[in-house]
Amino acid sequence: MVILMMTSDKRPAAFMTSRRTYLSKRVRRETFVGWLFTLPALFMYAFFVLVPFLLTIVYSFFRWNGVGPMTWVGVKNYVYVFQVPNLIGTIFNAFWLVVWFSFIPVGLGLIVASVIHRVATGRFGAVARTVLFLPQVIALVAAGIIWGWLLALPGLINQALRTVGLGALTRAWLGDFNWALSAVGMVGVWVLLGFCIVLLQTGMTKIDPALYESARLDGASWFQEFLAITIPLLRHEIGVCLTVTVIAALAAFDIIWVTTAGGPGNSTSVPGIQIYILAFTQRAIGPASALAVMLMILVVIVILPIQWLTRESAQ
Repeated sequence: MVILMMTSDKRPAAFMTSRRTYLSKRVRRETFVGWLFTLPALFMYAFFVLVPFLLTIVYSFFRWNGVGPMTWVGVKNYVYVFQVPNLIGTIFNAFWLVVWFSFIPVGLGLIVASVIHRVATGRFGAVARTVLFLPQVIALVAAGIIWGWLLALPGLINQALRTVGLGALTRAWLGDFNWALSAVGMVGVWVLLGFCIVLLQTGMTKIDPALYESARLDGASWFQEFLAITIPLLRHEIGVCLTVTVIAALAAFDIIWVTTAGGPGNSTSVPGIQIYILAFTQRAIGPASALAVMLMILVVIVILPIQWLTRESAQ
């Protein structure tokens, strides 16, 4: 009897130990297989992102023309960037583009997405979202070429102004020192607006309709519902839109290079344009790398507060 009790007591313990060992081996095997599937992507990311990033930091402390020997100069390249007015001016131009690339698309996107969510339902809503999102699909180079034609002196925009009797307002938009940067910003609005609308409208579908019904029973207007319900519950989506569009503004290159190449003068020059000119035209790899590192730090400084605020709001 005692032997039977001891045997029955030991069997469950041995079984559980064996089961835990089996599960542990299975987890390790699945983890190993998962890493095997991930390794190609990690290798590509390291080779095309991490290695160039680290090399850029290294090059920023050297004087180098890209071919000959490198000479250690310490932080002189960073000092040079701060001492050249044209290079510092590109940062101010980038922040002006933030207004066009980020604030305007997000603001308009909230309004348009709210209207689509309330009015355009069914197939009409799907068609509206598709049409508005199309500019996001078009390559930025192609968008720059198209808008270069539209904003030219004989372009469609000037012709439309002349048709409605506003010929005095016509100008070479991309060749005007005062209007070139804003004209490029208009192209950014056109490209990024659809992305903001689709993302924000998708977020609105997750809001409980009962909240709007309760607000209407309390006599709230559409604008009051928009301020009290829609915006607070879309903080996370707004944060994503701001993050993507702010990075697009600070790191802008394609549209500006195709439309103005940084001109006239330096009125539309941004850090991305100057990095390209320093590295591939002037062969000044050190200053170009220093400006690239400063641009990265600037992006992090601007994006981190946005991420922190939206994360706190989402909680």
